[in-house]
Amino acid sequence: MTVTLPLVLVLGLFAWGAIKFLGVRTWIVVLVALFGFWLSDTFLAPAIESGTRSGVDVINGTHD
Repeated sequence: MTVTLPLVLVLGLFAWGAIKFLGVRTWIVVLVALFGFWLSDTFLAPAIESGTRSGVDVINGTHD
């Protein structure tokens, strides 16, 4: 049985948990999200995507 869960949902849950339980201020979470959007337009985007994809493959046990 395969269960798919979008990475955005997982990161959103982490952000919610950080705000709710760790006391992280909401503006810090928004700032980090905006930094992510900015970073996606830089030359580092392919490396970040590759690293994220490799990490998800390792967790799923489907690495080549």
